[in-house]
Amino acid sequence: MPTALALSPHLDDAAFSAGGLLATLAASGWRVVMATVFTQSVPDPQGFALACQLDKGLAPEVDYMALRRAEDDGAADALGIAAPLHLPFREAPHRGYASAPELFADLRTEDGIDRDLAPALGDLIASEAPDLILAPQAVGGHVDHVQVVRALRTLASAVPVLWWRDFPYTVREATPKEPLAALFADLPGRAFAFGPGGQDRKLAACAAYASQIGFQFGGVAGLASRLAREAGVERFRLSGRLPEPFPARDAP
Repeated sequence: MPTALALSPHLDDAAFSAGGLLATLAASGWRVVMATVFTQSVPDPQGFALACQLDKGLAPEVDYMALRRAEDDGAADALGIAAPLHLPFREAPHRGYASAPELFADLRTEDGIDRDLAPALGDLIASEAPDLILAPQAVGGHVDHVQVVRALRTLASAVPVLWWRDFPYTVREATPKEPLAALFADLPGRAFAFGPGGQDRKLAACAAYASQIGFQFGGVAGLASRLAREAGVERFRLSGRLPEPFPARDAP
């Protein structure tokens, strides 16, 4: 049984950006594992970190990341994939990024989290032995996405990688910020189309992240409207060669 490993910066990114492909692979007999990097609970959050949960309507005493990890379990169920994995790294607001604009600006000089991520990702890849990795391109420029790309690229892995275009940043602006575009410019593009079943599974998985949907999209209807802009197609850049046969259908 082939294995696909999706490396998600946050608890929603893989489902948002590659949920159709993940569901299709699982339905085709693949073992699909969704591993999220920045999921560590931080007791007594302060400042901007606290604001990031208060603006979702969550009280200060709520364990925000525990709530989100539970949502991730529901998303995996909706996709029909294996139970998700959660790595113990802190999100950017707990690493000194003190405002929303800072999350999409240059990396802080002292933020060397990629040096800790690299061995952890290497160990994860070794233990899961994937035939295919899925990972972000950091479209939108979120610093956590950038750090995952930086860490993954330091590994001398021969596993092929489908680098996804990060939703919802792809539909928020006509020309989204792409700070790492040069890294992917020479890689071949691949686009996969999904029928109503795959699209429905993706919508259900994305909607499982209930703490995020209202804040980001105004509710499930807004989420569905944004997903509809992608017309049932997910787009990637490919490092290496896809395993054959590959079950996803190329988009016209």
